Amino acid sequence: MTYDPSKDFYRDPSLPGRTAFIVAPTDTTDLPVYPKSLYVGTGGDVAVVPVGAADDTPIPFKNVPDGGYILLAVRRVMRTGTSAADILGLAG
Repeated sequence: MTYDPSKDFYRDPSLPGRTAFIVAPTDTTDLPVYPKSLYVGTGGDVAVVPVGAADDTPIPFKNVPDGGYILLAVRRVMRTGTSAADILGLAG
């Protein structure tokens, strides 16, 4: 079962994450923890499905730079449409 830390208690979304984990992009499986943001180590395109999305339609973030952040809670990072690497989920 996927764990969404924001559902268990209120945390200001502007506060930094309290944990980080490696994200392996996949077109079929939601992340085990929904991160509040993503860190992109090696830049490129990142296709994500937001936590609040009604379906699995990915949202493309084009040309995310090395060391860039995506400030969006996501439930999936898609393999198709993602060329960036070294992606971390920042949660809690």
